[in-house]
Amino acid sequence: MKVVVLMGGRSAEREISLKTGQAVLKALQELGHEAIALDLEDSICEKLRQIKPDKVFIALHGPYGEDGRIQGLLDILGIPYVGSGVLGSALAMDKDTTKKILRFHNIPTPDWIAVRYGEKPVWDRFPAVVKPSDQGSSVGLFVVNNQEELEKALEELWKITKKAIVEEFIEGREITVGILKQQTLPPIEIKPKKGIYDYESKYTKGMSEYEFLEEEELAKELENLAIKAHNALELKDMSRVDFRVDKSGRPFVLEINTIPGMTELSLFPMACRKKGIDFKLMISMLIC
Repeated sequence: MKVVVLMGGRSAEREISLKTGQAVLKALQELGHEAIALDLEDSICEKLRQIKPDKVFIALHGPYGEDGRIQGLLDILGIPYVGSGVLGSALAMDKDTTKKILRFHNIPTPDWIAVRYGEKPVWDRFPAVVKPSDQGSSVGLFVVNNQEELEKALEELWKITKKAIVEEFIEGREITVGILKQQTLPPIEIKPKKGIYDYESKYTKGMSEYEFLEEEELAKELENLAIKAHNALELKDMSRVDFRVDKSGRPFVLEINTIPGMTELSLFPMACRKKGIDFKLMISMLIC
């Protein structure tokens, strides 16, 4: 099979995307496929027409890759691709819209408000989480303790987005659940050494510890909520659902990632391995 791996792109997550893309490319080549790496650049349409791939593996994180735009282009070109379509990608990329859909389906998520550039936030519950509505990999994530810190965080966010969310901070545990081809993967608890799972904690070796959840009842509840959220957003092939579980054991969905990272520190392939699915088998399942 001739497979193009789209990687890199124009988002703040470019470097992570290149790592994910190279890992996918290597696995495809070892599986015997004709795998071709492409960056997201102005000539992408012409190159795709010339190559005529059987399928595209989208390894683009963040804007352009996870928000439905590249999916729409591939639909127009008539090229099949791995992952969610235009609608699911766009819905999951916008955290504000995601949370509205979660609430509609009675899936617990922390209280929040959306703030657009130029608006004054009306929020008085601290501590609070402030983050872009349309970025991934915890890019631009802040935990604030008062109004002054909130306004400073938003000033920083306006450099990378026009829409942010201010969200209730759930004190407790951070747990993530992957979904591969409608199968839930074993939940992983994340223990960042600096207390908050931000960009540095995600991508710096040794900054976080990871443990598979041992509480069977909680694991089952999280898996059920994860697949419910995945389907509510009309996602396909794969996703990773991030949770906070408060001190009383109540889970809250924070967000859903439609193109999980696949670097050496990434949680999605780690969970696959726990289920007996090695990296190459995971890739085979995704491109079939």
